[in-house]
Amino acid sequence: MSEATLLRGFESRVADIGGVHTRYFIGGEGPPLVVVHGLGGAAVNFTLLAPLLARHHRVLIPDLPGHGRSDPLELAEDLSAYADHVAALAELEGMFPGPVVGYSMGGVIALRLAVSRPEDVTGLGLVAAAGIVSVSKRGAIWLAVTGVLRPAQIMTRFRGTFSRRPWLRWLPFGLWGAVDPPALAPEAVLGFLEGPTQHTDVGMAVRALVKDDPRPDLDRVRCPVVLLWGSRDRLVPLIDGFEYARRLRAPIRTLASAGHLLVGEQPEVCAAILERFLDRVREVEELPLDAELVRQLGRERADA
Repeated sequence: MSEATLLRGFESRVADIGGVHTRYFIGGEGPPLVVVHGLGGAAVNFTLLAPLLARHHRVLIPDLPGHGRSDPLELAEDLSAYADHVAALAELEGMFPGPVVGYSMGGVIALRLAVSRPEDVTGLGLVAAAGIVSVSKRGAIWLAVTGVLRPAQIMTRFRGTFSRRPWLRWLPFGLWGAVDPPALAPEAVLGFLEGPTQHTDVGMAVRALVKDDPRPDLDRVRCPVVLLWGSRDRLVPLIDGFEYARRLRAPIRTLASAGHLLVGEQPEVCAAILERFLDRVREVEELPLDAELVRQLGRERADA
């Protein structure tokens, strides 16, 4: 199954962003929406979720630098460099102003965008966002070990077998990713395992992630925010979601019987929550209110 098939209705494009060869996908019609994947992932991670969002939005999903078929950055002290890269690509495609959805490490990148470019990011969806556990000692050790052993590189060689044989999916996804790996759709399995076959340098992203704690900057987020979390996420625990929600004063939606791979485990539920939130963001954008009141009203409506 090709990447074009995995992301049905999306067009694969390539752009030179600051000298970095960047591959991205774009599809759908309507208001703009930027979606950012996580560490070790790729655009095709959203093989089930992206087409649902593209029913009502023009959706842009990049392969982050060093991931998928995008070249790595020369230097990234923290995830702000990745946020700047995504912003440049979004500007190229005319996606700003507009909302941004970030998954896992992509959540921290989306937060960095919302803080640095408040005039461009009109809404923020954080899906199982990293940034708290990843800067802890436990998280840093786990990321360092997996960066050396690179288990995904091994598992991805057998992605076709895993997609055809449900019970074998416990091997790549059972310990950390999905609550019920055999229940994953074959397309979701391929989407999660396709990216590591192409990665050029995820090590830089690992080093940037473990140094990037967004919590001191959360009070600078000015747009409406919603959080989505798997209630049984073993990789980025739900308690992190509650801390984000408290600090951002934003609603959090928990998906029962979902783990860290909720975008593939329950894509329809994720899409429904995000669509409802994005509808509220558009309503708020149309109101002639000052920025702080817009932010407050957007969150109140998202929580309604």
